[in-house]
Amino acid sequence: MQKEKIYVTKSSLPDYNKFCEMIKNIWDSKMLTNNGYYHQILEQKIKEFLQVNNITLYTNGHLALENALNLIKGQIPAGGGLEIITTPFTFVSTIHAIVRNGFKPVFCDINPDDYTIDVSKIENLINENTCAIVPVHVYGNICNVEKIKEISKKYNLKVIYDAAHAFGERINGESVANFGDISMFSFHATKVFNTIEGGCLAYNNNAYKQPLEQLKNFGIKNEDVTNFIGGNAKMNEFQSVFGICNLDELSNNIEKRKLLYHKYLELLKDIKGIKLNKLNEKISYNYSYFPIVISEEYGLSRESLIELLNKNNIFPRKYFYPLITELDCYKNNYDSTLTPIALDISKRVLTLPIYPDLEPEKVEEICNIIKKRELK
Repeated sequence: MQKEKIYVTKSSLPDYNKFCEMIKNIWDSKMLTNNGYYHQILEQKIKEFLQVNNITLYTNGHLALENALNLIKGQIPAGGGLEIITTPFTFVSTIHAIVRNGFKPVFCDINPDDYTIDVSKIENLINENTCAIVPVHVYGNICNVEKIKEISKKYNLKVIYDAAHAFGERINGESVANFGDISMFSFHATKVFNTIEGGCLAYNNNAYKQPLEQLKNFGIKNEDVTNFIGGNAKMNEFQSVFGICNLDELSNNIEKRKLLYHKYLELLKDIKGIKLNKLNEKISYNYSYFPIVISEEYGLSRESLIELLNKNNIFPRKYFYPLITELDCYKNNYDSTLTPIALDISKRVLTLPIYPDLEPEKVEEICNIIKKRELK
């Protein structure tokens, strides 16, 4: 039996001495938050890394997405529709952000191959009340951004990408941050790049900068003017230093993830009933997650495989499950059978452990257990 517990992910921490050396300056300045020195440095570094015109940092990705949607809501004419087309195959944060802003989510099914929103089904859901699309890049798989762009222009819709899984990725050489009106990236501790908690909005429209800065700081424009209602979602200096240090190590961490990812692919490729994520050669991946989808041919149910792995101290995750429309807070208002592919995948998907510190030998052990289907 594998003695050490292996979880689906483990947070990446920066060099301890480097982090401690940098935070000494915080004791000198006494500046802990509110657009401090390190906050400004991190913002500039991420802007350059993502190759986008503007970055607004947040204390977490959820509040970043809420602020993006709040901004869009403020641009809708009085009496305008408040329906947003999105996917039920996502983390609950995406839909909560939509609903908490007073919008109504309208769910579109997903592709069975990459689990992103099925663009061929979007137009059938558009009506006079539709105001935006919130697609989700899933497991590092990028949505069909060109088709979504085409649809949004045709119907004059805003596009806010939930890019929580896609930090640093590119498609056809272009940063994923440059698609849509705004992209939200999560810097949660479990992500490829983290600031402990944190997130950002990336966008090219310079007119968004001032209102987004105000929205995350109580609506305050300056000492004398608070001209609209905002909240508090500012990233502090300790998070910023953590991010600066982690960003320096991101490239190396992604290479480690890539090695593990391809080892999984090689070792699991011939197992009947185990469907692997198909990589798109147009995408430069961050290898954030390793999903498998289990069918009857495998011989064990997903729950039985989880039990088998757990008994060997390996803890994968049913991600995303339950489907959004199956959650207690939404199920009475939605019919999950209207998105049958998403419902089916949610019941069979399992994400396996992957993180930079995971030893390749551990991946081999995990794969051997999956192959043998025997309790240890």
